[in-house]
Amino acid sequence: MNRYILALDQGTTSSRSIVFDADGTPVATAQRELTQHFPASGWVEHDATEIWRTQSDTLHEALATAGITAHDLAAVGIANQRETTVLWDRRSGEPLGRAIVWQDRRTTDQCRLLRAAGHEREIARRTGLLLDPYFSGTKLAWMLEHIPQARARAEDGELCFGTIDSWLAWQLSGGRLHVTDVTNASRTLLLNLHTGDWDPWMLELLRIPRACLPELVASSRAGGATVRIGGAEVPLGGIAGDQQSALFGQCCFAPGMAKNTYGTGCFMLMNTGATPLLSQHRLLTTIAADSGGGRQYALEGSVFVGGAVVQWLRDGLGFFEHSADIEALAQSVPDHGGVYVVPAFTGLGSPHWDPFARGSIAGITRGTTRGHIARAALEAIAFQSAEVLQAMQQDAGQPLLELRVDGGASRNDFLMQFQADLLGVSVVRPEVTETTALGAAFLAGLAAGVWRSTDELGARWRAERRFEPRMGRDEAAARMLEWSRAVQRARGWIEEPTPA
Repeated sequence: MNRYILALDQGTTSSRSIVFDADGTPVATAQRELTQHFPASGWVEHDATEIWRTQSDTLHEALATAGITAHDLAAVGIANQRETTVLWDRRSGEPLGRAIVWQDRRTTDQCRLLRAAGHEREIARRTGLLLDPYFSGTKLAWMLEHIPQARARAEDGELCFGTIDSWLAWQLSGGRLHVTDVTNASRTLLLNLHTGDWDPWMLELLRIPRACLPELVASSRAGGATVRIGGAEVPLGGIAGDQQSALFGQCCFAPGMAKNTYGTGCFMLMNTGATPLLSQHRLLTTIAADSGGGRQYALEGSVFVGGAVVQWLRDGLGFFEHSADIEALAQSVPDHGGVYVVPAFTGLGSPHWDPFARGSIAGITRGTTRGHIARAALEAIAFQSAEVLQAMQQDAGQPLLELRVDGGASRNDFLMQFQADLLGVSVVRPEVTETTALGAAFLAGLAAGVWRSTDELGARWRAERRFEPRMGRDEAAARMLEWSRAVQRARGWIEEPTPA
């Protein structure tokens, strides 16, 4: 049996490919940065053709670095930035325009009008999601409305809609596969969580033709379709949205287990088992994965700006040359000096869901230095995540015993310690921090028989370091209260339009 798995990890800022062996150990990695396009205020776009080109380049480079060919692969898995939306011609395979990225806020007014019409409660009941520009359903509706002839062509079956998993599967298969897995579908506003199928009421509400939608498939597909790589037919065994893939890669297979990914944004997911649990605190209900034993669900809280605040200090303000330098700068001062950074650059995500918030720095005095602002920026990542976890524990009705962490900023020891201090629970960093790609590899490897069960996968998970709380609970509560005051000053900065 071929014992290697190729994981494609297509993210917001880069495309990566990682080859894993049968022990779940990465043996080769390749990465290409992705161009960000900002054509108007609040708009964020990617070139879908560039996404495919960079992903293709990295997969071939990773195979070459590993010293193997596609014939040595047992399966390939895809993990992807989720709500980013692509619309392309079914015959030519050409995109009709740039992809609209998950961060994009152009459909804020459409969401506002739907909310004013009283639809939000029913949408949440059906989809587990809230009315926010974040999700791909309103992005697709915008494309159909603003690209000439798009709606008529979509109704005639000439166009394909997809999130990035669909786009990559289409390209890898030479146009044979127009599919999406249930995790990505659960982020579109178009999937009914309870039936596991596209929701006719939502399609009618957003005026989206079913003919342009992809086929729904399980996250792990034994005996599934193949894709062609380097002259070999390789099973496409696993697909999952990046955050659900990271939950799987962290082996959070039991209800109550949770992870937080510190990437461009921060995404916390808690496994809630076989039944969708609708949030009372404005969190999202999503499908965690379907790995062959039926669907599992999760609660999710999304922080729009996590590691991106570090990039802003580096590129926008010139505080340091390399992102890793922020840790030393933050520790150059003894404390935060009363400074709070609220990085609401594109609004606030969970649990506030305020698209009209904007970033702010509160508590500045004449003694404020770059070190204080850098420290407050790192602390802001932890504060936002702590807000999400508090809401999540209230919804789930059970305390969290530990938080498993991954993503680039999880390598920052200062941030991880402060996160443990705020939460009052252990923050655990695994040996393999590439958990998004690892989850895709696990899903694909299960389908291909490389691994037999999630129990076997769970036994392979190892902690690299545990961060235990040091801060007293009263102090932590006081810091959270001060953070809440800073957030209130950032909320509603842009005046919300009066519904028409």
